[in-house]
Amino acid sequence: MSCPFNEEQLVQLKAFVELCKAQPQIIHHPKLSFFKDYLVSLGVILPTATFGTKSFTAAGDGQTGSNFKENTAKAPSSESEDTEPESDVELDMEGVIEGDPSEATQEMGDAAKEITDEERDQSDEKRSEAMGAFSEQNYEGAITLYTEAIKLNPQSALLYAKRGQVFLKMNMLYACIKDCTHALELNCDSAAAYKFRGRAYRLLGKFDAASHDLCESLKIDYDDQTNEWLNEVKPNAEKLRQHKLSVQRKKEEKEHREKLRRARKAQEARANAAREQAEAGAGIPGFGGMPGAGGMPGAGGMPGAGGMFDKDVFYKLLSDPDLMAAFEDPEVTKACYDVSSNPANFAKYQNNPKVMAVLEMMKKKFGDQGVPRFGTDGANAGGATNPEPKSYDDDVGLD
Repeated sequence: MSCPFNEEQLVQLKAFVELCKAQPQIIHHPKLSFFKDYLVSLGVILPTATFGTKSFTAAGDGQTGSNFKENTAKAPSSESEDTEPESDVELDMEGVIEGDPSEATQEMGDAAKEITDEERDQSDEKRSEAMGAFSEQNYEGAITLYTEAIKLNPQSALLYAKRGQVFLKMNMLYACIKDCTHALELNCDSAAAYKFRGRAYRLLGKFDAASHDLCESLKIDYDDQTNEWLNEVKPNAEKLRQHKLSVQRKKEEKEHREKLRRARKAQEARANAAREQAEAGAGIPGFGGMPGAGGMPGAGGMPGAGGMFDKDVFYKLLSDPDLMAAFEDPEVTKACYDVSSNPANFAKYQNNPKVMAVLEMMKKKFGDQGVPRFGTDGANAGGATNPEPKSYDDDVGLD
């Protein structure tokens, strides 16, 4: 197969691979999502994006529960995680608060609104006022001003992200998530929206979602606070990731075992059906005519022979295509029945190549058990024993 790339494309591909080796987090870039999805489909476990190795003192955002300590308790054993539901995975829940979804009732503006330049300028003025209110910790006033700015310019992702930041300060986490999600719908590269939504997820105890959003924010625009928040959720997010992998592996193993069980059950059912069919149609005790043999009378019921074959040999005979084809010939079937009825009749067929060929085939395949109780010795075939010839004394009667 010829290579579908030219030299220039290969050079670019090699450069991309080297970049991925040096900066694995680049795989998480939104524009490379197609490549990330392909890697995941191959079963590749992508590393969590890390950005620098700096140490920072906990800063949070000034709200209760913003300072967290890394969990020092021992993680549950992998065997325990394999059998526990996700809700029972041992996590550090310090700082997690219970949000109220009913709080997310803020006005979102008219997405279809035609915005004039004047309205855009007015929106910018409201945003400036809202930022001033926020710096003075007048959060209610900031919410009102941001909402007015959004009504004037509902297409600004930044306004929704900034209002989401205020909701985060007020611990109105679902309202924050709603605003940030809408901001990302308007601009998928909004680092602020990922940052504040990730923090809200963390405070709700949704560590997987928090890790994802904070990583996305850092990839777009690094800042120390986001990196600090990411370090807080990493231990719990990794535990959940490992637990999900374990659950998925167990699920796949269970499905595989179930598939094998069904296959064995179906195979046994087919074997039982074939056996029942053979027993119903053959003459080995209680068998009738041998199926597929041109009406050959039952093997076990052939008089004078005590049964042409034992049961195991008969099943093998039924599964042998060559012999079954041979018994389709009425002449062969009649000859076998004739000989089994009276072994002395074997002599009649010694010069019949067709019959002798079938008997020889049966002997090669099954040995002496595969041949009706007759052999090349004619009368001795059916189990009958010829008397030893009398030994005559030549001198008898000469006296």
